[in-house]
Amino acid sequence: MKLRLREKIGYGFGDAASSMFWKLFSMYLMFFYTDIFGISAAAVGTMFLITRIWDAAFDPFVGVLGDRTETRWGKFRPYLLWVAIPFVIVGVLTFTTPSFGPSGKLIYAYVTYSLMMMVYSLINVPYASLLGVMTADGKERTTLATFRFIFAFAGSLVVLAAAEPLAGAFSRISGAEPNLQRGWQLTATVFGVLAMILFWLTFAWTRERIKPVTEKTSLKLDLADLCKNKPWFILLGAGIATIFFNSIRDGAAIYYFKYYLHTQTAFSLPAFKLTMGWSSLYFVLGQAANILGVILAKPISDRIGKKNTFFAAMLTASIFSFMVYGLSPESVGLVLVLQCCISASAGFVFPLLWSMYADTADYSEWQTGRRATGLVFSASSMSQKFGWTLGGAFAGWLLAFYGFHANEVQNANTQTGIRMMVSIYPAIGALVSGVFMLVYPLKETFLGSIESELAARREVSAKASPKTV
Repeated sequence: MKLRLREKIGYGFGDAASSMFWKLFSMYLMFFYTDIFGISAAAVGTMFLITRIWDAAFDPFVGVLGDRTETRWGKFRPYLLWVAIPFVIVGVLTFTTPSFGPSGKLIYAYVTYSLMMMVYSLINVPYASLLGVMTADGKERTTLATFRFIFAFAGSLVVLAAAEPLAGAFSRISGAEPNLQRGWQLTATVFGVLAMILFWLTFAWTRERIKPVTEKTSLKLDLADLCKNKPWFILLGAGIATIFFNSIRDGAAIYYFKYYLHTQTAFSLPAFKLTMGWSSLYFVLGQAANILGVILAKPISDRIGKKNTFFAAMLTASIFSFMVYGLSPESVGLVLVLQCCISASAGFVFPLLWSMYADTADYSEWQTGRRATGLVFSASSMSQKFGWTLGGAFAGWLLAFYGFHANEVQNANTQTGIRMMVSIYPAIGALVSGVFMLVYPLKETFLGSIESELAARREVSAKASPKTV
C-alpha cells in the first residue's frame, strides 16, 4: 500500500521531536554536567552506565506494553499524545542546575536523568514500533525510514545550529554576568515545547494498519520467538556498534574543539547577539551530511541491497575516522571535510537499520505465525540505548583516565586521549558494525517471498474474521 505524503511527513515529525532532545543529550549533556553543572567526568561516566543500563532494560517493558495496548487510535499512536507533556517537563528539569552541594547535585542528576530516559522510552519505543504497522510494503518502509531520518537529522541540525547560541543569548538576558545555567535551562525549554508540538502532529497525521494473523499471544511466546530470531540478533550487534561509534564521537567532539583545536568564534550575528563557534559549525555540517546520506540510502539500497549498502557505509566511516587521528590543531578545515565524509557515510545506516528491524518482525511472523512488533522494536531500541550507554560511559571514563580537568589547559596525554575519542575508538565501533553485516541473512529476494506469503495469510485471516481487519 502506498502512503500519502502527509502521512510520511507526519511520521518524520516524530523523529524530529525525539532527535532534538537526543542530540541535546548526546552532544551537550556530558559537557553540561562537567563544565556548567559541576560534577566530575568520572562520576558522569558511571552515572551514564548505571542509568542507561536500567533504561535499556526498561525498553522491552514498554514494547510489551505497547503490543498489549488497545485503543481506538491503535496500539502505539496514543503514547505520542499521552507522553509528550511529561517529555518536555522532565527534559527541562534535566538541564536545570539546583543550588545543592556536590552530593546533592549528583543525586539530582541521577534522578532527573533516569526519569528523562524512562520518559524518552515511553514515547520513542511506540514511535519506532509504528513503522512496523503502518504498511507491509518493504520499499514503503524504507521510504518511511528515510523520511524519519531526514526529519531526525533536520531536528538535530536545528539543535546543533541553535543550542550554543541560544544558551549564550539566554544567559545574558538580565544584562549582568552571563548565567549559563539559566541559559541551558531556557534552551531546553524551547526545544521541549517544539518537540511536544511535533509529537502531536505525528499522532494526528499517521494511522496503524497492520495486524497479526494470530492476535492473542503470551509474553513467554513473544520472548521465545525473539530468542529464535537470528537476523534480529545480528542487527542487535550491528546497532550497538553503530551507536557506540556515534555516541563516543559526539560526546568527545566539543572537548576536541575546546581543548585540542583551541578554536574560538567561527562567525557572529551582532544584531541578534548570537555567535557560532567552530564546534557548532562542525556539528551543523555533520548533520547536513547525515541528511545527504539518508537521502541516498534508498536509491542505492534499492540497487545493491540493504545489507551491502550498510556494510559499505560503515567500512567507509571507519576509514575516514582513522584518518582524523593524524590531524594537527591547525587543520580545522580538514577536520570539517572529514566530518562531512564520516557523517554522510553514517547517514546511510540509520534508515536501513530501522527498515531492517521491521523486516525481522516479518521474518518472525513468517516463522511462527505470531507478531510482536513492539517487542522487536523496543528490544532494538534497547540496543540503541546500550550502544549509547557504552559510548557515553567510555567517554566519561576515558576523559578521567587521560587526566582531564574541566576548564583547565590539558596536558599532551589528555589531548591525545581526546583525539583518540573522536577517531580511533569510533573507527573500531564502525568496523565492528560492518563485520556483523557480513553474516546478516535477510536478502531482498528472500524478503520478497516472505512478504507475499504473509500477505496471503492475512487475506485468508481477513476473510475468515472480518472484525480483525
